[in-house]
Amino acid sequence: MAELTVCTPLRVEQLAVRRAVRARVVRTGYGPGRTARAVAGLDGDGPIAVLGVAGGVAAGCRVGDVVVASEVRGGRGAVECPSAPLLAGALRRAGFRVHLGPIATQPTLARGGDRARLAAAGVVAVDLESAVLAEWAGARPFVAVRVVSDTAAEPLLRPAVLRQGVRALRTLSRAAAVVEDWAAATGPRQIRLAAPRSFCAGVERAIDIVERALDRYGAPIYVRRQIVHNAHIVAALTRRGAVFVTELDEVPEGARVIFAAHGVTPLVRAAARARGLSVIDATCPLVAKVHNEVRRYAAADATVFLIGHRDHEEVVGTVGEAPGRVVVVEDEEEAARVGADDPDNVAYVMQTTLAVDEAQRIAGRLRHRFPALLAPRSDDICYATSNRQLAVRDLAADTDLVLVVGSTNSSNSRRLVEVAARAGVPAHLVEDASGVAPAWLVGARRIGITAGASAPAYLVEELVRALSGLGPTEVHEIRSVDENVTFTLPREVS
Repeated sequence: MAELTVCTPLRVEQLAVRRAVRARVVRTGYGPGRTARAVAGLDGDGPIAVLGVAGGVAAGCRVGDVVVASEVRGGRGAVECPSAPLLAGALRRAGFRVHLGPIATQPTLARGGDRARLAAAGVVAVDLESAVLAEWAGARPFVAVRVVSDTAAEPLLRPAVLRQGVRALRTLSRAAAVVEDWAAATGPRQIRLAAPRSFCAGVERAIDIVERALDRYGAPIYVRRQIVHNAHIVAALTRRGAVFVTELDEVPEGARVIFAAHGVTPLVRAAARARGLSVIDATCPLVAKVHNEVRRYAAADATVFLIGHRDHEEVVGTVGEAPGRVVVVEDEEEAARVGADDPDNVAYVMQTTLAVDEAQRIAGRLRHRFPALLAPRSDDICYATSNRQLAVRDLAADTDLVLVVGSTNSSNSRRLVEVAARAGVPAHLVEDASGVAPAWLVGARRIGITAGASAPAYLVEELVRALSGLGPTEVHEIRSVDENVTFTLPREVS
């Protein structure tokens, strides 16, 4: 890694930062003119960071907040800072209150009218130097981090300015250490994308159902539980007018409700009828297949072993099809001790989002104990789950690190992390680019990226873009299998 250069406009900022980092800390001077002259004589090819105080512009800014520039706007246009989400996430995990957004540079201090104009344009903070330094950095990794020293509500010329200035400098010093961690992660690397990744047909269908319902019937549309296990998707649909509830008693009588892709119990369906709700069922057809299998086996008085995680919504819904006949088996240890009323009348089904290799070991243990065990007519584990696990194994064979994009409550995403880890590669689940810790990237020159079946593809694109801001990047796709599965929509929205 080449040496980090930290640029600070003022002497007091330089002293505050120098206490916290080993990097070269350069005082560039106050204002765009002095800054341009100061950097003209600087050498080096390593990452560049601008650290200092700034005026808060956005409505939510408070004195002491940290602003990380997603882009720096100046007289010559805007310079993007692609790796800013990585740094912003690291600063949040370190306990700072962080804003990620544009920083504007102008030649004079911002007054009331300037602040209002900048805020209306989406600017978070304003300074006098960052744009000059961003242009000077060129293709080198670059970030701008500013601590808010004043806002429209708390201007510079006030009695508390000295006390709050000291507070801002202390914050700047602590933030500098996190910036140095960001710099340690810079350098050239290869990115390898697993294929297939992101949405499966069942997830696309479920999201499409909610969007079509909103278009056809208007807001609000109620959705029982998360339509799919992804926080970004839930937030986007909420903004459109979907209302996510935990139970049906939160839905007004006679309203329209959508059942999530993970399926529900017959008791939930009965409760919906009792409340006069108009139901649109977004249960994944592959989950519905497992429900049908349970009903068929239970009708023959078989004991049904359900291989899966008992607290997962899909498993809860499946157990509800025949609660007196279904026995949940979470692991090989449970498979070694479960019993059945009639050992010759037993069958098994699986949660659709399990790790294939682990599920097969559990099923093997059950078959050893119950030779008459009936298996599903076709594999219960979702094709997309299997395909993504195959792809991540291929990815792990030639990478230093695997990043899986997905929410923490996504079973299929967590399984991808486990599959990669069992292949001997460090692997982490991240909600989005902000979840990547710079320390994971140090020394990792070949990074594999995949995404769970409920994670949108744009999150992968944003992660690749953020990593590209750390240095020269080559991106390759590793395709393991093609997918062409589609599911029909229910008549209520077709």
